[in-house]
Amino acid sequence: MVFFILCAVWMSILLTGCSLIESKVALIDKADFERTIDGRSTSIYTLKAGEITMQVTNYGARVVALWTPDRYGRLSDIAIGYDNIDRYINNTGERFLGAAVGPVANRIAEGRFTLDGVEYHLPQNDNGQTLHGGILGVDRIVWDVKEYDGRQILFTTTLPDGQDGFGGNRTIDMLYRLTDDNCFEVEYWGTTDKATVMNLSHHSFFNLAGEGCGTILDHQLTINSSAISAIDERMIPTGEKMSVEGTPFDFREPHTIGSRIDDVGCQQLRLGYGYDHNWIIDREDNGEVVQFARLYEPESGRVLEVWSDQVAMQFYAGNFFDGSYAGKYERPILYRGAVVFESQGYPDAPNHDNFPSVRLDVGETYRHKCIYKFMTQN
Repeated sequence: MVFFILCAVWMSILLTGCSLIESKVALIDKADFERTIDGRSTSIYTLKAGEITMQVTNYGARVVALWTPDRYGRLSDIAIGYDNIDRYINNTGERFLGAAVGPVANRIAEGRFTLDGVEYHLPQNDNGQTLHGGILGVDRIVWDVKEYDGRQILFTTTLPDGQDGFGGNRTIDMLYRLTDDNCFEVEYWGTTDKATVMNLSHHSFFNLAGEGCGTILDHQLTINSSAISAIDERMIPTGEKMSVEGTPFDFREPHTIGSRIDDVGCQQLRLGYGYDHNWIIDREDNGEVVQFARLYEPESGRVLEVWSDQVAMQFYAGNFFDGSYAGKYERPILYRGAVVFESQGYPDAPNHDNFPSVRLDVGETYRHKCIYKFMTQN
C-alpha cells in the first residue's frame, strides 16, 4: 500500500512539474543578465535575509526570482520571471513581469491629461489608453545601482522632461530591502524640476505554490477594503466609488480567488475580464503603513501579506495569461496563473478632481513604501 501511495505522489510531481523541493536555492547565472543596452550595463543581483533569497536585475528594476519556504521548510521560487535578460528585452508575453512601473502606474484615459492649463499627450499603449507609463516607462530602462550590500539594493534614475510625454526632469530613487523577519520592502522617493504627476508601483507576479505550478484560483484572499473604483469598458475608472457589499469584490472576509471570479451576473467582472480593479483601502488618512491584503495558499501553507502607506491597491488575477509561454522553469504560465498587488494612488487620477492627487511640485518629494511579508500557516 505504501508503495502505491508513493508512486501516486511521484506521478503527481512528474505530471505537474512542480516539486521544487530544494535544500538550497538554485541561483540564476549572472552571465545570463550581463548585457549593454543603450550604452548602459545590466546585471543580476542576489539579496538574502531571513529565509528569503531574491534575485533582481537593474533592467526595469525587476524581481526575477524570489525563494521562500513552505510550511515544511521546502523552498520554491514564487515569483514569475525569465531565466535570461534577452527574454525581457524581446518579450512576447507579459511585459511587466517583476518590474517597477511608472512614472504613473496603471491606466490614463486616452493617453492625455491637463496640468496647469497644459494638455499632455502620452503614448497609447493599451487599447487607446496609456498603461504603466507608456512605451519606456520605468520598466524598459536600465537603472543605476547606487548601493548594494547583499541585503538591499538602491536604484536610481533620472527621467528626462518629455519622456513618454510627461513633464519635468524627474529623479527617482528606489530601495529593495530584505529583512530578517522575511519581508521584501520597497521604498520610493521622487523629485522634479517642473510640476508633474507621479504614482509609482511594483509589479511582481506571485504564485505561492511556485512559478508555473497551476493557477491561483484556490489561493485564499483577504483585502482590507469596502469599495473599489468602478471601471468602464476601457478599464478606466468612471469616478464612482462602488461599495463591495454583496458583490464578488468583497474580500473583507477570506474567499478563494476562484470562488466568484467568473460571476456572469457581475458587470464589473465582465468589464475587467475578472479581477483587475483598484481597491480603495480602509484606512485613516495619516500616511502610516497599514495592512492591505493577505493571501494564503493551503497546499504549501505560504502566506503573503501586503502593507503600504498608499491609499489604494490594484489587484490583478492574471486574466491575460494564456499558457502560450513559460517562465524560468519551462512550465507554462497558465490563465490566472499568478497575482499582482500594486499599492498606488488611484488609476487615471490626473483626470479626476475627486480622486486623491498624484501631482508632484518642485521642492516636494514623492514618497511611497510597500512591504510584502512572507510567512507560513499550518
